[in-house]
Amino acid sequence: MTTTTETSTTTNFEAQKGKPLLEIKGLNIGFKTQNGYVEAVRGVDLSLGQGETLAIVGESGSGKSTTATSIIDLLPGTGKVTSGEIWFDGKNLVTLPKAELSDIRGREIGYVPQDPMSNLDPVLSIGWQVEETIRANRVATGRKEVRAHAIQVLKDAGLSDADKRLKQYPHQFSGGMRQRVLIGIGLSSRPKLLIADEPTSALDVTVQRRILDHLETLTRDYGTSVLFITHDLGLAAERAEKLVVMYKGRVVESGPSQEILANPQHPYTQRLVAAAPSLASRRIQSQISPSVTHGVTVSDVGSDDALRIEQAHEREAAASKAKDFIKVENLTKVYNIRQGGFKSLELKAVDDVSFEIPRGTTMALVGESGSGKSTVAKLVLQLESITSGTVAVDGQSIGALKGRELFDFRRRVQPVFQDPYGSLDPMYSVGNTIAEPLTTHNIGDRASRQARVRELLEQVSLPVSTINRYPNELSGGQRQRIAVARALALKPDVIVLDEAVSALDVLVQGQILNLLTDLQSELGLTYLFITHDLAVVRLVADNVCVMQKGKVVERATTDEVFSNPEQAYTRDLLEAIPGANFQFGA
Repeated sequence: MTTTTETSTTTNFEAQKGKPLLEIKGLNIGFKTQNGYVEAVRGVDLSLGQGETLAIVGESGSGKSTTATSIIDLLPGTGKVTSGEIWFDGKNLVTLPKAELSDIRGREIGYVPQDPMSNLDPVLSIGWQVEETIRANRVATGRKEVRAHAIQVLKDAGLSDADKRLKQYPHQFSGGMRQRVLIGIGLSSRPKLLIADEPTSALDVTVQRRILDHLETLTRDYGTSVLFITHDLGLAAERAEKLVVMYKGRVVESGPSQEILANPQHPYTQRLVAAAPSLASRRIQSQISPSVTHGVTVSDVGSDDALRIEQAHEREAAASKAKDFIKVENLTKVYNIRQGGFKSLELKAVDDVSFEIPRGTTMALVGESGSGKSTVAKLVLQLESITSGTVAVDGQSIGALKGRELFDFRRRVQPVFQDPYGSLDPMYSVGNTIAEPLTTHNIGDRASRQARVRELLEQVSLPVSTINRYPNELSGGQRQRIAVARALALKPDVIVLDEAVSALDVLVQGQILNLLTDLQSELGLTYLFITHDLAVVRLVADNVCVMQKGKVVERATTDEVFSNPEQAYTRDLLEAIPGANFQFGA
């Protein structure tokens, strides 16, 4: 039953909808250096109405997160608003006294940060952290009232058994559950404005969809306005009424999301739309029949898409004639999980998995977290022992390899992992990082290794001057290029890519995917591509295996999976691609 208070509140929200709640005028933000302030945000203007959702998009370093954190006075390091105004609910936050701004932050403006693991204290229980926020924002008083409100917050965030969850710690939660906690904390005081900074970028598409659906429901019920920071244009198309595109600290385009993404005007926005896998996937799917091999024109889909489609069909034709290079049969992996004392529980992470990868092609292994796809990658790389079944590479069974044979096998099969920031040793220069496999396998002398490093840098489109730089001096995209160069150093036959582009912005992601495609054509490489993002799969893979709960539930060519998925689970994954319902030319 709806109470009188709830009815009047909802009516008030409807009456206020569209009126400016947040207005940013001529905002400039600088970071102090020895030579003065370096501008990170320059002359930004934007407006967000009551009950509206606005997305700010752009690559890393464009200023989108800096703009968002300036609203709540949480700029990192030496960051400072150097000029401009930030009007929130009739108050200029730039000139507001610190105490008053602190009172608004949390109570009237909620914040959901990007990384749930680093933003939840690992040594404090979930309950303590939620309750502390409630007390700090004076949402409730008294131990029982605070506890009751904390339970309700977690329930509202979609966590079952909320009363039991209070006693648990962040490491006992999945990524999706941790993100729900942060969303619950951000909305605990039912704020007028919620700032969500890449709130689901680390999550699987199906988990992402559930969380964003829930967030949309809560903000609609509360009448909350949302400022949504993202580099995923598919999400922006689906979740935001308004869009602001930032590039090098400036707003280069703004307006209704659907209009901008369907017909981008600024060259940078055009590049973003062209590079976004989710939008490109939708564009290919909606405008070209999977059965059409030839006759694709630039006017249909654009030059980049047409070229990618043509290349994909060429690879598919070649794959149909190629012999299987990797053959996985009845692969099973069982872990024994200690339960305390002498008790243990058997967990079947991979369950009777079979597939083949023809030489020179790409097999994508897709599914949600916990589906077993990364475990399969570890088994193929021989980083984990096989419980049963076989993996054969070029006719050689690898399960029983030891000593020198295993050492030689690892020359032929190389990995590229997800995190470009964690996979490179910060103490090694780029040159030493790429040369390390050559040194380990005693290949060549110092001069020949240096020559090979320079050759590899050229292959991954990095200047030779990069050789003396260190990882902390490079961007995420540059680091991932170094990881690819290192994987190529031993001239392998196979590269296993485990979520190799999921942590990258769309432009950098596009660059790496194009690089991998070019290298495959040039060197005849075979790829096992692990991902949860079917939008990326559509652009790079020849064949797809869909995994769920350790099993392969669907296996087909990429075109077949996208045009005629057989399993409901596969259809769910496809529907969960951000921007799946976006209509081009609308």
